[in-house]
This record gives sequence, structure tokens and C-alpha cells, in this order.
Amino acid sequence: MKISGNKLGGKRRHKPAIAAMVLGALVSFQAGAARADDTAAEIRLLKARLKHLEERVAEQGRKEKETQAQVRHAARPGPPPAPYAYSIGIGLPPQPPIGNTLAERLAKIKGYPYVGSSSLYLGGMSITPGGFLELATVTRDHFIGADIATPFGNIPFANVPSSHTAEFRLSARRSRLSFLTLGDVDPATHLSGWGEFDFLGDAQTGNSNESNSFNPRIRQLYMTVDQDDFGAHLLAGQAWTLATMNLVGIVPRTENTPLVIDDQYVPGFTWARQPQIRVTKDFDQTLWFALSAENPQTTFGGTTPTLIDSGAIISTVGAAGATFPQTSIVGGSLFNNANALSLNQMPDIIGKVAWDPVIADRTIHMEGFGIFRNFHDRVIFPVGAAPFLFGPGIPNHNNEVAGGGAGGSILVPIVPKVLEVQFSGMTGRGIGRYGASQLPDVTFNSDGSLAPIQETMLLAGLTWHTIPGLDFYTYAGEEVQGNKFGFSSPGPHTAFGWGNPAFVNTGCNIEFFGTGTGPFTCTGNTRLVRQITGGFWDTIYKGPFGRLAGGLQYSFTQKFGFNGIGGAPERNENTFFTSLRYYPF
Repeated sequence: MKISGNKLGGKRRHKPAIAAMVLGALVSFQAGAARADDTAAEIRLLKARLKHLEERVAEQGRKEKETQAQVRHAARPGPPPAPYAYSIGIGLPPQPPIGNTLAERLAKIKGYPYVGSSSLYLGGMSITPGGFLELATVTRDHFIGADIATPFGNIPFANVPSSHTAEFRLSARRSRLSFLTLGDVDPATHLSGWGEFDFLGDAQTGNSNESNSFNPRIRQLYMTVDQDDFGAHLLAGQAWTLATMNLVGIVPRTENTPLVIDDQYVPGFTWARQPQIRVTKDFDQTLWFALSAENPQTTFGGTTPTLIDSGAIISTVGAAGATFPQTSIVGGSLFNNANALSLNQMPDIIGKVAWDPVIADRTIHMEGFGIFRNFHDRVIFPVGAAPFLFGPGIPNHNNEVAGGGAGGSILVPIVPKVLEVQFSGMTGRGIGRYGASQLPDVTFNSDGSLAPIQETMLLAGLTWHTIPGLDFYTYAGEEVQGNKFGFSSPGPHTAFGWGNPAFVNTGCNIEFFGTGTGPFTCTGNTRLVRQITGGFWDTIYKGPFGRLAGGLQYSFTQKFGFNGIGGAPERNENTFFTSLRYYPF
């Protein structure tokens, strides 16, 4: 069979075309497979990116919630801005970084927290830590045996041997920890809590021999409720007494405490920190009224009358089975049995009004207050003495007597933000424990009842803010008491009471051991304590790592006794303080 050459040549010509078509199909298949692989990889990448974006959105949502909690504090409507500039966190909006207002400068020195960068947020509530670490020194020219707080009323006269030596101490015990919590129930109702603690507590195990172990103690611990719409405020817990002067209105944590290093402050300064419940009403944040019921306690001074029966002394305070009168008991449950509790039966009642008018270009702070107090004791007659001394049929009985006082203060910025002057005072009967010198509230009448002692406290102060971070201060104050005394009758007319001119002071300037008798007797009831003091605080460092400040104070204190047989004793005390403080927050 003969095959044509053309047909054979045609078949040969089609073979490359068929191979090319097969090769193209294979290439297309592989390209399609490659594209499929690329698409799957792209899908996986897109899914990863989507998951990353979802995580970022969730994180942004968490940050927005946290930011909203802070914004709610700053954006809340309501009261005018006046108290915000002064308050150190009382359930009001967060303050901006501490500026140059008077209360803010006080916060810088004392370490009060304010809502800021150090605040923590839990839901809609902020928690702000505060406080400082301190090393202080105290040097006295007459030994008292006291730490960083000077017992002004107990400055020893010259009869005490140890007082003829000097005293030096280092102390870290005033280092302070505090916290401030703020929360909003609604835009007009705010809750807050404040706690402040130091290490000036001293149980019977405390000593300076080796471990220098001392106790933490409560300074303040209270809650507040503030209602902006009604201008109503409630405080419940342990706080500064309502009688203590404020810087503005009646706002917690704006108490105008002296800037001194001495933790007993200055004679003439009215203060106490005690449990209380307080209600306050403000009118346009300018006029304020407040009423508080506060924990009572009575301090005693002088000697009790001596009971005489048939010419023999039957009873004085502490005589077995015949205490006359009974004024206190030893502490029981949850009280230290080394401390006595007076027989108080009702709280101290304190009312206060404050006014902050703007005069010229400055805000003047003025306030007035009154205190009502009740004193109580139990008179127990020794067997056979009552009919002889007071007539037949007089049973053992309780005695009640009222006391109290009134006072006020004024704070004037002579040069706004630069120079401020203040004056305060209080006078009344039975107000001794509200003074820095801790003079007695009461002494005794001839029938065993309590007799409130007249007292007047005065304080003046000047603060100069020279440059940012450097503040100078000076204070002058005094506390003076009247005498209250009598003579036992019938019998030898033995002197009793407080400041009796028949008391013997002949030994007050003679150094001797023991209680002494005859020419070595020193009754030495205190009539007057006064002091002038001055110092400064300087900011050494202030930055992102906190603030370091140093202070120096000098005080000259005089203590005078009542005039008695042998004259009126007197003693001066020169004291130097230094302080180095670190504020972490």
C-alpha cells in the first residue's frame, strides 16, 4: 500500500501542535492549582488580620470604658466650681494637678491624696493612695521624755532632775499612709471614704531599746455622702473635730492645721480627732452650717476635798471601798486597762457656721462655733460621814454639770497666693481637752461634784509662699486657765481644787527626788502655756518619681504655774525640729 508523502508530512506537522496544547493544558492546570493555593493563603492571612483587628477593637473598648470612668468624674454637672478648687477630694470632681490654691498647698505639705495619675479605677470608683515617709528629729534643752509630739502642759519645772539634761530623738513614726475612695451614685450624689494612719501608737511592748517597734494607729477613718442638688453633706467616722478651723467652708480635709513639724501643733490651736457624726448644709458653696455629735471624754485636774469625821481623815480619792467622788473607771473590753475612762453619758455637741465672702480680689474665710458638754460623776459617802458633814438622809448620788464654750476664726489672704494671716480663739468652761496644751476640763467642788475650769485659747499665724515649693510660717499662741478652788469644812480647812493659793510651790525650783514634803513640795498647777514658733518647708525635688521635701522648725515655749505659797513656778523650753519627707504619690 502506498502512502502519500503529503499525508505523512501533515501528521508530522500536527504533532508539535498537539504537544503544545497538552503542555498549555498542564501549565494552565498548574497555574490554577497555584492560584488556589495562593487564595487559601490569602484567606488565612485575612482571617489572622481580622482576628487581630477584633482584639484591637476589644482592647480599645476596654480603654474607652476606663476613660469614661474618669470622664464621668470630670464631666459631672452640678455645683459651682468654688469648692473644687479648694477640696482635697471629698466626693467632688477630681482636681487638676496641684496648683497654688491655699488648700492645695496644704495638701502638698501634708501628703493628702487627690484624684490624678496615681488613681486606680474599679468600675466607676476611684482609689487614690497618699501619704509620706518621714525621718524627723527633735532636740529639747530640757528633757521631757516625749517623741515628736510635745506635751506642752507637762513641761517639767526645775524640781524634776531629768529636766536639767537635754533631749534628742530621731523618729520615723509620723510616716503616714492614706487612701481616698470616690464614687458617684448619680451625677449629683457622691460617696467617698478616707483613711489616714501613722505609727505613733505605743502599746506596752513599745520601746526604743532594740527593735523600736511601735504601733500603727488611726488618725482619721470616715465616710462622706455629698448631695449637690440640696447642698447637703454627711460625715460619719473618726475625723477632726468640727471645732477645728477650716480653710474654706466646712469641707473635710481642708482643716487649717499649723504647718509645724511638732505633732502636738501649737498652744492655742483648737483640735481633736474623734468619732463623730456630722451633718452640713451649704448655700451656694458660700455660707455653711454644720452640727456634730462627737465622742466625749473628760480630763481632770487638782485635788479632791478631804472628808473629815470626828477629826479623822476618812476618805480621799482611791481610799479602799470609799472613793469620793468616782470620776472614771479602768478601761475594759477593747480598751487598754492602763487608761481610765471618764463617766460621760452624752456626746459633745458642736455647731458651726462658716462664710466665704469675696472682698476685693480675695476670698475671706470666717467661722464661728459653739460647744456644749456634759460632765458626770458619782459621789459615794464613807460610812458615817454623810450625816456628819452634809446632814441626815443624804444618799450616794450622781452629779451632773454643764460646760462648753464658743470660738471663731478668720483667714485673710493679704497678698493672694503669697501671704496669708489667720486668727482664731475659743473661750469657755470645761474645754481644756480641745486645746493643744491638754489642760484639764474640770476640778472638784466641796461636795464632790465636778467644777468646769474657765479657759481661753488664742492663736495667730502668718504663712509666706515665697516661691513655688518654698513656704515660711510663724505662729504665736497661748492657753490660759482660771483657778477654781475651795477649803474642806469642817476640819482643818484643807485646800483643794485647781490653782488654790494655799497650795505649796516652795520646791518648784529645787531639784529633788520623790514627791517631797515641806520646802520640797511643788504643787505647780498650770495657769498658762504660750509659744512662739517658726519654720519653713522646701521642696527639694518634684517630678515623675514623687516629691522630696525638707523642713525646719524652732519653738520657744513658756509654762507658768498659779501663784501659791512660795510663788508662781515658771519654765521655758527651746525646741528644734527637722524633717525629711518623701511623697511617692
